[in-house]
Amino acid sequence: MEQSIEQLEQKINSLIKDDNSLFLVEIKIRPTNNIKVFIDGDQGINIDKLVQYNRRLYKEIEESHMFPNGDFSLEVSSPGLDEPLKSLRQYLKNLDRNVEVIETDGNKKEGKLLSVSGEAIIIEEEKGHGKKKEIVQHTIRFDNIKTTKIQIKF
Repeated sequence: MEQSIEQLEQKINSLIKDDNSLFLVEIKIRPTNNIKVFIDGDQGINIDKLVQYNRRLYKEIEESHMFPNGDFSLEVSSPGLDEPLKSLRQYLKNLDRNVEVIETDGNKKEGKLLSVSGEAIIIEEEKGHGKKKEIVQHTIRFDNIKTTKIQIKF
């Protein structure tokens, strides 16, 4: 499985290499050979590009005989809002957005993503309302983050 993921990673990076704003987020392979590839971009990625990459990658996988008898399915998409952030570039892309961070100890923090460094993120949490409103900044090291998801506030 790990070897297949490495081969796919090389193929995908080769496909997207001409567009520096795009990056591979994650590859998942289920036991049924269902391959899910998540590609994102600094300014997002449109559906037409995803379809184009899906077709080209499907053809490359078929021609390389990675899966006997062509026994695989392929989905290429951008990570949805329900997918956790995986890479530093995703964090940078989502600066000033509201996030929910679940730490490795189970603590949950919500707030605006203010800054990102190689070691940690800073989020700004608003507590209370009106005159009792308090703004607290939390610095959370990446090695203490279990998941970070974008929060949509209405």
